[in-house]
Amino acid sequence: MKKLLLICFVLSLALFMVTMSYAGSKTETVNGYVSDSMCGVKGASADQAECTKKCAEKGAKLVVVADSDKKVLAVDNPDTLKGHEGHHVIYLQPRKLSHHTFQRGTRRSI
Repeated sequence: MKKLLLICFVLSLALFMVTMSYAGSKTETVNGYVSDSMCGVKGASADQAECTKKCAEKGAKLVVVADSDKKVLAVDNPDTLKGHEGHHVIYLQPRKLSHHTFQRGTRRSI
């Protein structure tokens, strides 16, 4: 009986670990241009970098415009994007979150 309980415990623990590792790896890679909240999609190119900088100085927040669907993604910490106006960036974003937080380790300019 103890042997059966031990086997059940080990199997349930293994199943739990597999499930948690699968759930924790659900991230998506988002490619896009750093723009500002005033121009949005219109400012999503390297040509508009100066315009984006001027709008940011006037109070517009920095955003990212996704390449795939041209969706404007608001950023919780737009200060991390300063200096990257007009740059094409790649970042990893958990799929379930409704907000976007850039981290220095996951943001790359290309």
